[in-house]
Amino acid sequence: MYEPIRSKSVHSTMAGGTTDFPHRSRDEELDIQLAGHLAALLAVTDELRALAPDTGLDAAADRLCEQVTRLRGGQAPVRLHVTAGHPEPQPAALHRRAHTLAARALVVAASRADTAAAILTAERMDAHAAALEPRELASR
Repeated sequence: MYEPIRSKSVHSTMAGGTTDFPHRSRDEELDIQLAGHLAALLAVTDELRALAPDTGLDAAADRLCEQVTRLRGGQAPVRLHVTAGHPEPQPAALHRRAHTLAARALVVAASRADTAAAILTAERMDAHAAALEPRELASR
């Protein structure tokens, strides 16, 4: 059905046969991706903390920060101190976004076999689902 490739790859001939450009391993790429998802989840968690301060969210933010720092080789994520500036805060939308981000991070953590990150993201998914449940049921 498909015709086989008959010529050499452009990528191998452009470098002149040398491998002088940097390559990252699959594990390194997954670490970068997982750190990005967790950093985004941390940002949403900080937004939720600004809307409704909670010790559970504080602890979750600290744990997320630890995981991002670990995955980035000791480089801590930039954290902004968010203030509730929106005229109409939407905590339900933030919980849905956080749930989605945690789900994405869980998929990458499972692929990476990173147990600590997988447990943390699964806990965050449960927490955000529980925060949505009463509102979602009341609106039906």
